[in-house]
Amino acid sequence: MAIDVICGMKVKEDTEIRTEYKGKTYYFCSNHCKMEFDKNPLKYTR
Repeated sequence: MAIDVICGMKVKEDTEIRTEYKGKTYYFCSNHCKMEFDKNPLKYTR
């Protein structure tokens, strides 16, 4: 299980809602959370 860095929800790593940033994969519970991350990934990866 992974943790959605936007909302803190547990997410299965086989989800299609994911993105890569600086060589690391981030998983999301919804497209809304993914879009939030994609707007400002630095905010969520510090």
